[in-house]
Amino acid sequence: MKFGLIGAGNMGGTILKGAINKGFIKPEEAFVYDVVSTQTEKMVCQYPGVTIMPGNQALVKECDCILLGVKPVFMEGVLKEIAPYVQGKALISIAAGWSMAMLNAALGEDHGAMMLRVMPNTPALVGEGYTALCEETTLTKEWLAWAKELFDCLGSSDLVPERLFDAVIAVSGSSPAYIYTLIDAMALGAVQQGMPRAMAQRAAAQAVLGSAKMVLETGEHPCKLRDDVCSPGGTTIAAVDSLKNTGFESSIMAAMAAAADKNREMTAKKG
Repeated sequence: MKFGLIGAGNMGGTILKGAINKGFIKPEEAFVYDVVSTQTEKMVCQYPGVTIMPGNQALVKECDCILLGVKPVFMEGVLKEIAPYVQGKALISIAAGWSMAMLNAALGEDHGAMMLRVMPNTPALVGEGYTALCEETTLTKEWLAWAKELFDCLGSSDLVPERLFDAVIAVSGSSPAYIYTLIDAMALGAVQQGMPRAMAQRAAAQAVLGSAKMVLETGEHPCKLRDDVCSPGGTTIAAVDSLKNTGFESSIMAAMAAAADKNREMTAKKG
Protein backbone atom coordinates (compact mmCIF):
# COMPACT_ATOMS: atom_id res chain seq x y z
CA MET A 1 0.00 0.00 0.00
CA LYS A 2 1.28 3.45 -0.92
CA PHE A 3 0.30 6.31 1.37
CA GLY A 4 0.44 9.89 0.14
CA LEU A 5 0.48 13.13 2.11
CA ILE A 6 -0.38 16.43 0.46
CA GLY A 7 0.61 19.16 2.88
CA ALA A 8 3.36 18.18 5.34
CA GLY A 9 2.72 20.96 7.85
CA ASN A 10 1.83 20.74 11.52
CA MET A 11 -1.16 18.39 11.42
CA GLY A 12 -0.47 16.40 8.25
CA GLY A 13 3.16 15.97 9.20
CA THR A 14 2.17 14.95 12.73
CA ILE A 15 -0.08 12.17 11.45
CA LEU A 16 2.53 10.73 9.11
CA LYS A 17 5.32 10.99 11.67
CA GLY A 18 3.15 9.39 14.34
CA ALA A 19 2.18 6.53 12.02
CA ILE A 20 5.82 5.92 11.08
CA ASN A 21 6.94 6.10 14.71
CA LYS A 22 4.35 3.48 15.62
CA GLY A 23 5.38 1.24 12.72
CA PHE A 24 1.95 1.44 11.10
CA ILE A 25 3.38 2.96 7.92
CA LYS A 26 6.90 2.25 6.71
CA PRO A 27 8.91 5.22 5.39
CA GLU A 28 9.24 3.41 2.05
CA GLU A 29 5.43 3.38 1.75
CA ALA A 30 5.11 7.14 2.26
CA PHE A 31 5.05 9.79 -0.48
CA VAL A 32 4.83 13.50 0.34
CA TYR A 33 4.38 16.82 -1.40
CA ASP A 34 4.23 20.32 0.01
CA VAL A 35 4.57 23.65 -1.79
CA VAL A 36 7.03 24.60 0.97
CA SER A 37 9.97 22.39 0.07
CA THR A 38 11.61 22.74 3.49
CA GLN A 39 8.68 20.83 5.01
CA THR A 40 9.29 17.77 2.85
CA GLU A 41 13.05 18.03 3.21
CA LYS A 42 12.70 17.93 6.99
CA MET A 43 10.48 14.86 6.67
CA VAL A 44 13.01 12.99 4.55
CA CYS A 45 15.89 13.95 6.83
CA GLN A 46 14.00 12.56 9.80
CA TYR A 47 12.67 9.50 7.98
CA PRO A 48 14.98 8.32 5.19
CA GLY A 49 12.96 6.28 2.73
CA VAL A 50 10.08 8.73 2.44
CA THR A 51 9.72 9.86 -1.18
CA ILE A 52 9.29 13.53 -2.10
CA MET A 53 6.93 13.92 -5.06
CA PRO A 54 7.15 16.74 -7.64
CA GLY A 55 3.48 17.76 -7.34
CA ASN A 56 -0.04 16.93 -6.20
CA GLN A 57 -1.09 15.12 -9.36
CA ALA A 58 2.02 12.94 -9.46
CA LEU A 59 1.44 11.97 -5.83
CA VAL A 60 -2.20 11.04 -6.38
CA LYS A 61 -1.34 8.93 -9.42
CA GLU A 62 1.25 7.02 -7.37
CA CYS A 63 -0.67 6.40 -4.15
CA ASP A 64 -3.62 4.28 -3.02
CA CYS A 65 -4.59 6.45 -0.05
CA ILE A 66 -4.02 10.19 0.15
CA LEU A 67 -4.20 12.32 3.29
CA LEU A 68 -5.17 15.89 2.44
CA GLY A 69 -3.22 17.90 4.99
CA VAL A 70 -3.53 21.30 3.33
CA LYS A 71 -5.00 24.31 5.11
CA PRO A 72 -8.76 24.78 4.58
CA VAL A 73 -8.23 27.91 2.47
CA PHE A 74 -6.24 25.89 -0.10
CA MET A 75 -8.44 22.79 -0.14
CA GLU A 76 -10.67 23.73 -3.08
CA GLY A 77 -7.72 24.42 -5.37
CA VAL A 78 -6.03 21.14 -4.47
CA LEU A 79 -9.22 19.12 -4.96
CA LYS A 80 -9.85 20.61 -8.39
CA GLU A 81 -6.24 19.94 -9.37
CA ILE A 82 -6.29 16.27 -8.41
CA ALA A 83 -9.91 15.51 -9.40
CA PRO A 84 -9.04 13.86 -12.75
CA TYR A 85 -6.82 11.30 -11.01
CA VAL A 86 -8.76 10.23 -7.91
CA GLN A 87 -10.81 7.40 -9.43
CA GLY A 88 -10.64 4.44 -7.03
CA LYS A 89 -8.43 6.29 -4.53
CA ALA A 90 -9.12 6.65 -0.80
CA LEU A 91 -8.98 10.31 0.26
CA ILE A 92 -8.83 11.47 3.89
CA SER A 93 -9.46 15.14 4.66
CA ILE A 94 -8.45 16.82 7.92
CA ALA A 95 -9.63 20.31 6.89
CA ALA A 96 -11.80 22.12 9.43
CA GLY A 97 -14.96 23.58 7.95
CA TRP A 98 -15.02 21.23 4.96
CA SER A 99 -18.07 18.96 5.09
CA MET A 100 -18.40 15.73 3.14
CA ALA A 101 -20.83 17.42 0.77
CA MET A 102 -18.39 20.25 0.10
CA LEU A 103 -15.46 17.87 -0.48
CA ASN A 104 -17.44 15.85 -2.99
CA ALA A 105 -18.78 18.96 -4.72
CA ALA A 106 -15.27 20.36 -5.16
CA LEU A 107 -14.11 17.12 -6.78
CA GLY A 108 -17.04 17.23 -9.20
CA GLU A 109 -19.64 14.72 -10.27
CA ASP A 110 -18.65 11.08 -10.77
CA HIS A 111 -15.15 11.65 -9.41
CA GLY A 112 -14.98 8.01 -8.33
CA ALA A 113 -12.96 8.54 -5.15
CA MET A 114 -13.75 7.20 -1.68
CA MET A 115 -13.82 9.98 0.91
CA LEU A 116 -13.41 10.17 4.67
CA ARG A 117 -13.53 13.34 6.72
CA VAL A 118 -11.62 13.25 10.01
CA MET A 119 -10.77 15.71 12.77
CA PRO A 120 -7.52 14.78 14.54
CA ASN A 121 -5.43 16.72 17.02
CA THR A 122 -1.70 17.27 17.39
CA PRO A 123 -1.05 14.97 20.41
CA ALA A 124 -1.12 12.21 17.78
CA LEU A 125 2.61 12.88 17.43
CA VAL A 126 3.22 11.39 20.90
CA GLY A 127 0.64 8.63 20.53
CA GLU A 128 -2.03 10.41 22.59
CA GLY A 129 -4.21 11.95 19.91
CA TYR A 130 -7.96 11.87 19.52
CA THR A 131 -9.57 11.65 16.09
CA ALA A 132 -13.21 11.81 15.06
CA LEU A 133 -13.97 9.83 11.91
CA CYS A 134 -17.08 10.99 10.07
CA GLU A 135 -19.80 8.33 9.98
CA GLU A 136 -21.01 9.61 6.61
CA THR A 137 -18.00 8.19 4.77
CA THR A 138 -17.83 6.63 1.31
CA LEU A 139 -14.86 4.43 2.18
CA THR A 140 -15.32 0.69 1.86
CA LYS A 141 -15.49 -1.29 5.11
CA GLU A 142 -11.92 -2.43 4.51
CA TRP A 143 -10.59 1.09 3.98
CA LEU A 144 -12.55 2.43 6.95
CA ALA A 145 -11.11 -0.31 9.17
CA TRP A 146 -7.62 0.62 7.94
CA ALA A 147 -8.24 4.32 8.65
CA LYS A 148 -9.60 3.50 12.12
CA GLU A 149 -6.48 1.44 12.83
CA LEU A 150 -4.27 4.30 11.61
CA PHE A 151 -5.77 6.86 13.96
CA ASP A 152 -6.12 4.38 16.84
CA CYS A 153 -2.38 3.78 16.70
CA LEU A 154 -1.96 7.54 17.19
CA GLY A 155 -4.16 7.60 20.30
CA SER A 156 -7.87 6.85 20.09
CA SER A 157 -10.69 7.49 17.65
CA ASP A 158 -14.46 7.39 17.39
CA LEU A 159 -16.94 7.26 14.53
CA VAL A 160 -18.95 10.46 14.93
CA PRO A 161 -21.96 11.83 13.01
CA GLU A 162 -20.96 14.80 10.91
CA ARG A 163 -23.54 17.00 12.68
CA LEU A 164 -21.32 16.80 15.80
CA PHE A 165 -18.10 17.90 14.12
CA ASP A 166 -18.43 21.50 15.35
CA ALA A 167 -18.38 20.11 18.90
CA VAL A 168 -15.49 17.76 18.06
CA ILE A 169 -13.38 20.66 16.83
CA ALA A 170 -14.09 22.59 20.02
CA VAL A 171 -13.43 19.75 22.48
CA SER A 172 -10.59 18.01 20.66
CA GLY A 173 -9.21 19.67 17.55
CA SER A 174 -8.60 23.07 19.12
CA SER A 175 -8.32 22.00 22.74
CA PRO A 176 -4.56 21.32 22.94
CA ALA A 177 -4.14 25.10 22.74
CA TYR A 178 -6.41 25.50 25.79
CA ILE A 179 -4.34 22.95 27.71
CA TYR A 180 -1.05 24.59 26.77
CA THR A 181 -2.45 27.88 28.04
CA LEU A 182 -3.47 26.17 31.30
CA ILE A 183 -0.03 24.59 31.73
CA ASP A 184 1.67 27.91 31.12
CA ALA A 185 -0.58 29.67 33.63
CA MET A 186 0.06 26.98 36.25
CA ALA A 187 3.80 27.19 35.66
CA LEU A 188 3.77 30.98 35.94
CA GLY A 189 1.83 30.69 39.18
CA ALA A 190 4.47 28.33 40.55
CA VAL A 191 7.27 30.66 39.42
CA GLN A 192 5.49 33.45 41.28
CA GLN A 193 5.74 31.27 44.37
CA GLY A 194 9.49 30.83 43.87
CA MET A 195 9.81 27.64 41.80
CA PRO A 196 12.31 27.60 38.88
CA ARG A 197 10.56 27.92 35.52
CA ALA A 198 11.72 24.60 34.03
CA MET A 199 10.71 22.69 37.16
CA ALA A 200 7.37 24.49 37.32
CA GLN A 201 6.56 23.71 33.70
CA ARG A 202 7.45 20.04 34.18
CA ALA A 203 5.34 19.80 37.33
CA ALA A 204 2.35 21.49 35.68
CA ALA A 205 2.53 19.30 32.56
CA GLN A 206 2.82 16.12 34.63
CA ALA A 207 -0.17 17.18 36.73
CA VAL A 208 -2.29 17.61 33.58
CA LEU A 209 -1.09 14.28 32.15
CA GLY A 210 -1.75 12.39 35.37
CA SER A 211 -5.17 13.97 35.89
CA ALA A 212 -6.25 13.09 32.35
CA LYS A 213 -5.06 9.53 32.86
CA MET A 214 -7.10 9.29 36.07
CA VAL A 215 -10.26 10.27 34.16
CA LEU A 216 -9.60 7.77 31.37
CA GLU A 217 -8.51 4.83 33.51
CA THR A 218 -10.93 5.13 36.44
CA GLY A 219 -14.01 6.03 34.41
CA GLU A 220 -15.05 8.35 37.22
CA HIS A 221 -16.78 11.66 36.53
CA PRO A 222 -14.22 14.50 36.66
CA CYS A 223 -16.25 16.22 39.37
CA LYS A 224 -15.99 13.10 41.55
CA LEU A 225 -12.23 13.02 41.12
CA ARG A 226 -12.06 16.74 41.87
CA ASP A 227 -14.11 16.33 45.05
CA ASP A 228 -11.86 13.48 46.18
CA VAL A 229 -8.92 15.92 46.19
CA CYS A 230 -10.76 18.67 48.07
CA SER A 231 -10.25 18.16 51.79
CA PRO A 232 -12.54 20.28 53.99
CA GLY A 233 -10.94 23.62 54.70
CA GLY A 234 -7.86 22.67 52.67
CA THR A 235 -5.73 24.24 49.98
CA THR A 236 -7.44 22.58 47.02
CA ILE A 237 -10.97 23.67 47.84
CA ALA A 238 -9.66 27.21 48.28
CA ALA A 239 -8.14 27.04 44.79
CA VAL A 240 -11.28 25.52 43.25
CA ASP A 241 -13.42 28.19 44.90
CA SER A 242 -11.17 30.87 43.40
CA LEU A 243 -11.48 29.27 39.94
CA LYS A 244 -15.27 29.30 40.19
CA ASN A 245 -15.36 32.90 41.41
CA THR A 246 -13.16 34.09 38.55
CA GLY A 247 -15.20 32.33 35.89
CA PHE A 248 -12.78 29.55 34.94
CA GLU A 249 -15.45 27.07 33.82
CA SER A 250 -17.48 29.64 31.91
CA SER A 251 -14.31 30.89 30.19
CA ILE A 252 -13.49 27.39 28.95
CA MET A 253 -17.05 26.83 27.73
CA ALA A 254 -17.03 30.23 26.00
CA ALA A 255 -13.75 29.35 24.27
CA MET A 256 -15.24 26.08 23.01
CA ALA A 257 -18.33 27.88 21.76
CA ALA A 258 -16.10 30.34 19.91
CA ALA A 259 -14.22 27.47 18.23
CA ALA A 260 -17.45 25.73 17.22
CA ASP A 261 -18.98 28.98 15.95
CA LYS A 262 -15.88 29.71 13.88
CA ASN A 263 -16.11 26.27 12.27
CA ARG A 264 -19.79 26.87 11.41
CA GLU A 265 -18.83 30.22 9.92
CA MET A 266 -16.10 28.63 7.80
CA THR A 267 -18.51 25.96 6.55
CA ALA A 268 -21.20 28.52 5.76
CA LYS A 269 -18.81 30.68 3.74
CA LYS A 270 -17.71 27.74 1.60
CA GLY A 271 -21.24 26.43 1.22
